[in-house]
Amino acid sequence: MAGSPENHLNRTPPVSPSNGVDRPAGRTTSDRPLIEVQDLWLVFEGHPVLRRISLQVHRGLTLAIIGESGCGKTVLLKTLIGLIRPSSGKVYFDGMDLSRLSEKELTRQRRRFGFLFQQAALFDSMTVYQNVAFPLRQHTAKNEEEIREIVLARLAEVGLSPKILDKHPAELSGGMRKRVGLARALVLEPEVMLYDEPTTGLDPIMSDVINELILETRRRRPVTSIVVTHDMRTAQKTADRVVMLYPLARLQSDEPQILYDGPPDGIEQSPDIRVRDFVRGEAEQRLLEIRTGQSEE
Repeated sequence: MAGSPENHLNRTPPVSPSNGVDRPAGRTTSDRPLIEVQDLWLVFEGHPVLRRISLQVHRGLTLAIIGESGCGKTVLLKTLIGLIRPSSGKVYFDGMDLSRLSEKELTRQRRRFGFLFQQAALFDSMTVYQNVAFPLRQHTAKNEEEIREIVLARLAEVGLSPKILDKHPAELSGGMRKRVGLARALVLEPEVMLYDEPTTGLDPIMSDVINELILETRRRRPVTSIVVTHDMRTAQKTADRVVMLYPLARLQSDEPQILYDGPPDGIEQSPDIRVRDFVRGEAEQRLLEIRTGQSEE
C-alpha cells in the first residue's frame, strides 16, 4: 500500500463492533491467524523504524524474524503484545484489535504469552525458585505446594536440577540464566512463546541446547512461537517460516522492509543479494553500501 507515514497517522480509525473488539472482516474462526499484522508503521521522534509490515502467524507454527541489528526486530516483537503502540496499522491477536483494548484487557491477554528476554531478565535479588514462581504468585491463586510442584517441573523441563533453587542469577552461567528464564516463561502454560535473541552471548554448544529446548517446548505443548534472532542456525533449526527485515535507513522509499518471507530451506536461494549475504555472513553488499554512501556505518 503506497503512502507516507504521515498519511497513515492521519487516517480515521474504523468503527469497532458493539462489543468493543475490532475483528478483521470476512474471516472465520477456522482460517483466522492467531496473530495478524496489517500495514504496520512505527515512527519514533520522526524517524520511521517499521514500514508497511504485514504478516500472519498461524496457530502451532514457529516464525523466525531475522535481520541485522537496528532493523526493528525487537520493536516488532514488543508491538505484537501491545507493549509498543503502532503509529498506524493494526495488530490483531486471536481476532482482537490490540489498539481497541484497555490496559487492563491488554494485561489479561499478555498472560497468554510467555517471553524469553535477550538477557533472561531475571530479578537479581530473587533466588531461582522465587524468579520462576513469581508469575504464579502474581497471576494465580495456587498455594505454595502447587507452586513448588510447577516450578520443579518447569526447571526439569529445561534440564535444571533442584540444587539451584536457592541460587541467585549472579551465581549462574549465561546458559543457565537463559534456561531459568525459559522455565519462568512456561509456568503459566502460554499459548504463544516469544523469544528475543535467545542464543545471544552463548557458545555454540549452549546455543544449540537452547534451540533444542525451543523445539522441545513446541513438541510438549500446542504453542505458537516467534523467535527474533540474527543467528541463522537458530532460524533454520527452529522455524517453519522465516521473515527477514532490513534497516529502513538503507532502503529506498518504495522498497519493502521485508526482504524475505518463506521457508527456512529457501532463503539461501533468494534472488536478493542482501538476503543471501546475511544468511552466509558475507559483507560484500554492506561494504558496497558503505562505499557508495548508502550506509552510515
